Amino acid sequence: MSTTTSTRTRILQVAAELVGDSPDGDISTRAVCEAAQVGAPALYRHFGDKEGLLSAVVDHGFEQYLATKRERDESADPVEDLRRGWDSHVEFAVRNPNLYRLMNSPAMRTPPAAALESHRILTRDLERAAAQGRIRVAPELAAQMVMSANVGVALMLVARPATFDDPGLSRRVRDAVHASILTPDTAAGAPEEAEVPSAAARLSALLREAQGSGLSTAEAALMKEWLGRVANAGPRD
Repeated sequence: MSTTTSTRTRILQVAAELVGDSPDGDISTRAVCEAAQVGAPALYRHFGDKEGLLSAVVDHGFEQYLATKRERDESADPVEDLRRGWDSHVEFAVRNPNLYRLMNSPAMRTPPAAALESHRILTRDLERAAAQGRIRVAPELAAQMVMSANVGVALMLVARPATFDDPGLSRRVRDAVHASILTPDTAAGAPEEAEVPSAAARLSALLREAQGSGLSTAEAALMKEWLGRVANAGPRD
């Protein structure tokens, strides 16, 4: 390992430890430099500024969590994968409260790479569900709905544990959100108005996966826009 690499790694590990031990998750670059036994110029050379350092800390901490998602075998049931993804997200947040609050802090002007990758994995699961005709809105909108609710629950559990102390809260919110984006069980009698948005979401996903749709780039973009509007329209009042 080169001196440059070892210095960067040492700074990152020290910063991650300080974030985890901090009462509020905040750290100072001075404390990091002292603990890592490096000068401020070395820290700024490797990370640019404090935000760059904190963003690197988040990515470092989430690397192990994301590794399990990257290495998992996708099951034949994308809906079950969605459930497991939600639960693992919340479990990680509860185990690493300071790191999780940091990742979702408004002070982080640039979303950490870990957050973007997590969103892409979620969207892929929803695209698989759409290809099976199992969601009633476009995958992109469904991903925004699921992620915002997932993050909201996780943040409340780590920020206000005394208030949000129901152990079943996460599961209840998960099931409610999934019910709003997934098609009803046909055995229970799916409402007819849900069929058109679901079909539009499915066709959009299939076209996205197809090697060649016979459409030009402009036509494909227009078709995606139309299908997205139909998929996101929801049932008529």
